[in-house]
Amino acid sequence: MILKLKRTPGIYLVGFMAAGKTTIGRLLAEHLGWRFVDLDEDIEAQQKRTIAEIFDARGEAEFRRIENEALTHRVRAVERGTAMVVALGGGAFAQDANFQLVSDHGVAIWLDCPAEIAWRRVAETSHRPLARDREKFQELYAARRDFYARADGRIEIISDDPAVAVDAILALLKLS
Repeated sequence: MILKLKRTPGIYLVGFMAAGKTTIGRLLAEHLGWRFVDLDEDIEAQQKRTIAEIFDARGEAEFRRIENEALTHRVRAVERGTAMVVALGGGAFAQDANFQLVSDHGVAIWLDCPAEIAWRRVAETSHRPLARDREKFQELYAARRDFYARADGRIEIISDDPAVAVDAILALLKLS
């Protein structure tokens, strides 16, 4: 096991929207017997609004402030020893404050999903405020890759089967 996980038992899944962070995170947490948290779900419950509604009503800057507060709250639980798998929103890891929180309190795993697969997964939904235009989607995807590359590990998403990614994460972290 990575020594960092013994000190702060947090695994943070990062990557672009529709990479599978929530689905894979739930399965990984179940396998490890750890708690699972989806940061976007935390925010929606706390704000009593969807992410899209927050973006539309308050703007991205305010959303990012709220997101940092939610992440800080979860990191504090990890600091106290609560073993947790946390799925971050697609833009969370691109914010320096969030990157530092994650880096200091666990291990970040980048779920590297090809743009074509991510677009296929989001194309029929309207709840993602940054996935309303394919060209902007592609630009955002390209812009965020360097941020995701700062993660401690990278798992290439080549299958729609989340168990494949979970096995790869376990092998990467030597937890299997």
